[in-house]
Amino acid sequence: MKQQKPIYLDYNATTPVDPRVAEAMQPYLTEFFGNPSSRHIFGRQTKKAVENARRQVAELLHCNPDEIIFTSGGSEANNYAIKGAAFANRAKGNHIITSSIEHPAVLEVCAYLEENGFKVTYLPVDKNGLVHLSDVQKAITPQTVLISIMHANNEIGTIQPIRAIADLAHQNNILIHTDCAQSVGKIPVWIDNLNVDLLSVAGHKLYAPKGIGALYVRRGMKLQKQMHGADHERNWRAGTENVLEIVGLGKACQLVGHEFESSLTHLKSMRDLLESELLKKFTSAKINGHPEDRLPNTCSISFKGLEANTIISELSETVAASAGAACHSENVDISSVLEAIELPLEYAMGTIRFSVGRFTTRDELETALEKISRVVEQLQPTAAPMFLETGKNEIKLTQYTHGLGCACKLRPQLLEGVLQKLPVPKDKNILVGSETADDAAVYKINEETAVVHTVDFFTPVVDDPFDFGRIAAVNALSDIYAMGAKPLFALNLVGFPSNRLPMEVLEEILRGAQKIAEQAGISILGGHTVDDTEPKFGMAVSGIVHPKNIIRNGGAKPGDALILTKPIGSGILSTAQKRGLLEPGHRDRLVQTMATLNREAAEAMRKIGVNACTDITGFGLLGHLLEMLNASDCAAELQFSQIPLLDGTKELAAAGVIPGGTNDNFAYTAPFVRYDETLSENQRMILNDAQTSGGLLMAVPAEKAGELMECLREKKVQTRALIGRTVPDKPGRILIQR
Repeated sequence: MKQQKPIYLDYNATTPVDPRVAEAMQPYLTEFFGNPSSRHIFGRQTKKAVENARRQVAELLHCNPDEIIFTSGGSEANNYAIKGAAFANRAKGNHIITSSIEHPAVLEVCAYLEENGFKVTYLPVDKNGLVHLSDVQKAITPQTVLISIMHANNEIGTIQPIRAIADLAHQNNILIHTDCAQSVGKIPVWIDNLNVDLLSVAGHKLYAPKGIGALYVRRGMKLQKQMHGADHERNWRAGTENVLEIVGLGKACQLVGHEFESSLTHLKSMRDLLESELLKKFTSAKINGHPEDRLPNTCSISFKGLEANTIISELSETVAASAGAACHSENVDISSVLEAIELPLEYAMGTIRFSVGRFTTRDELETALEKISRVVEQLQPTAAPMFLETGKNEIKLTQYTHGLGCACKLRPQLLEGVLQKLPVPKDKNILVGSETADDAAVYKINEETAVVHTVDFFTPVVDDPFDFGRIAAVNALSDIYAMGAKPLFALNLVGFPSNRLPMEVLEEILRGAQKIAEQAGISILGGHTVDDTEPKFGMAVSGIVHPKNIIRNGGAKPGDALILTKPIGSGILSTAQKRGLLEPGHRDRLVQTMATLNREAAEAMRKIGVNACTDITGFGLLGHLLEMLNASDCAAELQFSQIPLLDGTKELAAAGVIPGGTNDNFAYTAPFVRYDETLSENQRMILNDAQTSGGLLMAVPAEKAGELMECLREKKVQTRALIGRTVPDKPGRILIQR
């Protein structure tokens, strides 16, 4: 079946470059390359282009060309306006007024100024996201030098009464700035109507390229310079002008001016069609923002009782939109805007922002409505089965979950607190119980036999159902191997969205698990299933071990060598796959690593003898090592350069592809870890990456380390890395060397 082109409904995040803008830019990419500051013909050509663009921006805003400064984007424009005005007027006062629903490019600047002696008042908004003039009036003090209120909100679209606020500001001899990143190109943004002193423009919100913006500065104003260097932009901003993109911004502004009325009509008709159809189909849904004073293209809609990130995840390949909240296993992260309008949690957690644009068509919207409706209907508690029109081989499992694998586990801090409150069992036959951080429970049957039992399950870390089944089975069996035991049999644990995925997908998951069970030499004897909003799979595994041969998490001794049997980075790579950023070769290596049993590594450690062992899963390398050290009453030194990483891990971490579980792990281990100062933040994150089906970490007497490494080689364990050693320091301390 032919793959349909994804539908873009996220124009508030960024707009595509208009082909006419790209055409205007083309000569300045290939032909006109001169520096505008140069006096020769090459410089004069580009200087004229810059000034022509300045005029085009000024014409759109109804201001003078010499009041326009080109910047690198809306964020720089906001920074320059707020910092520049604040520092230039510090002798007059140190108080700034803003709103609680501003973009981070304003809120973060205000937070910075608070750290540098300024006082900031964050005004509340009403349930529609509107700032009230009376609240502005109450906030003004003799020390107030600047008011910064956005023109239109990026999430809910509410338009603020900027003219009234500006008049009030000027009556009190206060400067007024407005962030117009979302409003330029959608509603009238004219200086003579708004009466502001400073105004920010972001090019990529109005069909110009990313990386270009503008700041309007009223004639006669003083700003403290932020970019220092030569006297470019009439000494307002240093740096050779980005001629190519300045030309693009100018052309984009010209197009907005020429097509304003028709564009406004188009945007509103598309937005209204989307809203009316969704509200007709989902009567419990709610539209956020002011009912009249709202951007014509923005639809913030809340689906009661659903999770926005689940909806977005399932739509990710077909419809582009943005979530207003992210739901985790232990909390819901709601955007500051939804918090400010006090949207009830049952609505906030299911809030999606759809934003239409110049190139949105009715046909696209009708197709998008079908896809959105299908996903939302399938997530309803009483939904009837409504499977996607794809074969099981075309389904990408990671789209059906907002979390990934072991990264979905409860934060270590929370789990630790719960376990500490549980009573310690008194049964003398319990050899390993919940009071330790060991990987499984062990119960003594007689002097020769102890039963080892463990359970593990999680959401998909890969798209292919068969591979997911294999990986989940390997992960569950790993706990048995880490205890030095032999697995006997297993039971399936299944959570499955039967109204969203065909049962053939579950069949593939179970088939993958069966494949691993056969490799392990055991049978899967049944199990338990529940209907769930997300696919989840794992196994409860029982094994057997001699009571004297149990390998515990604790037991490491100072001077032991630490050996790891699989590379780390699976959490980062799985997250990259969910986002469509993982290279095929890296994906194949990831699956191969996670689907490899720890059986041979366990056989080697049983043969040679180790003092302690744990498998590396959701708490990451450092989290699991920390558990081992606390149980063993010793510390450790690791060599970062010796720790094996999956291919692509460093690059993806540097690109910010870090799962939430990894961030939680980093926060948990931070008090106990001393990193070499040359290690970057990304490298530190990698050491805490939430793994799925990771390797065994073994503490072996130093004199046996070489023998164990050789045995691992003989058993064809691909990764066998000596990553550090235990030391007689304060228990739980970890030193990471370069």
